Amino acid sequence: MSSNPVAETVASLMPRAKRELTELVAFPSVADFDQFPRSASEGAANWVADALRAEGFQDVAPLDTPDGTQSVYGYLPGPEGAKTVLLYAHYDVQPPLDEVAWTTPPFELTERNGRWYGRGAADCKGGVIMHLLALRALKANGGVPVHVKVIVEGSEEMGTGGLERYAEQHPELLDADTVVIGDAGNFRVGLPTVTSTLRGMTLVRVQMDTLEGNLHSGQFGGAAPDALAALIRVLDSLRSEDGSTTVEGLAPETRWDGLQYDEAQFRQDARVLDGVGLIGSGTVADRIWARPAVTVLGIDCPPVVGATPSVQASARALVSLRVPPGVDAAEASKLLQAHLEAHTPWGARVRTEQVGQGQGFSADTTSPAYAAMAEAMAVAYPGQEMQYAGQGGSIPLCNTLASLYPRAEILLIGLSEPEAQIHAVNESVSPQELERLSVTEALFLRNYAVS
Repeated sequence: MSSNPVAETVASLMPRAKRELTELVAFPSVADFDQFPRSASEGAANWVADALRAEGFQDVAPLDTPDGTQSVYGYLPGPEGAKTVLLYAHYDVQPPLDEVAWTTPPFELTERNGRWYGRGAADCKGGVIMHLLALRALKANGGVPVHVKVIVEGSEEMGTGGLERYAEQHPELLDADTVVIGDAGNFRVGLPTVTSTLRGMTLVRVQMDTLEGNLHSGQFGGAAPDALAALIRVLDSLRSEDGSTTVEGLAPETRWDGLQYDEAQFRQDARVLDGVGLIGSGTVADRIWARPAVTVLGIDCPPVVGATPSVQASARALVSLRVPPGVDAAEASKLLQAHLEAHTPWGARVRTEQVGQGQGFSADTTSPAYAAMAEAMAVAYPGQEMQYAGQGGSIPLCNTLASLYPRAEILLIGLSEPEAQIHAVNESVSPQELERLSVTEALFLRNYAVS
């Protein structure tokens, strides 16, 4: 790769990339303004806008989306008659979780054992830097051969759909011949991968009420209906004995035919404790890419410390359901809510509310853009061929863009390989992957321009 001028330019830009990622990671830009300051997200948005302006982008603006957050847009004109490519990333991040569990502070980019640690380093502030590096490398080596639109979202992790609604209201804004979503990742470090499918998702809040108020567990326990116990029974009904998701009406046995995921490697990647079994049936790829998966994200109930001997009058939970591409997320949400209500015991009063949703996605891998990407990856990753993988996560914007622009080709690449531990404590990015994928994207844009 070093004999390639584009690769040499990217290599020379890596110290700058580290400085910029350090600045961007420093913003605690979690789009949950009940817990994190709105000013942090606005600061990150302004940082991205300034970076785009410095690269010569026009029409740069933070877009106020319907969910109360901002997405940053910019347009870089290319040669007359050139194709248009939309580059996507997001600057919002997951909460840091237990900050004490981080080896180094989550919002201070820290180099350790050859990786850069910090919340958002891989997901997806590193994706913003990847796009900048690719464009800079092309500008230094003959120019950017396509028109480029960049959109950097401000609430992807919240699933609140602000950018999707904005795009639907302004359909001309993000129109492009091809979209590169920089929010996926290689199957593992050094193995160039495009993500060809994404699961859809729905978030449902379930509230259980049984009493007008808490009661003394000695005086009333045994006959008084316990809302927390009712909630636990309902949540347990979402899984079969082997841990497979069982939401009535959702097909549980679909298959994945592409790249397979070795079970021992998955255990290592997922950091499964010795002696603890995996859940579900079928191959690992079936379970994480092609089948529904329910996860209880949180429960509101008394913490152990400070708990009193009480029968609980109310309890609630937030439940996530991932569904394979081809399954309508809105219909899946209705099935999940119906399941929760049907399995509520003792006549408890149950309320369900959908609080987030995103459709799944399946790409057309026979398109010219995929050939251009395969050629680019072969150069950036010598000796390797591009692989196709699924991803269990959801990027709701993909389906929105596919619906708005049915002729557009959509590719998913990025920095979130397994070692990155995105959404967990000690998230990190491989600088080697950042370098190689920036080279990949630059070469892809050059290849695609003449495809």
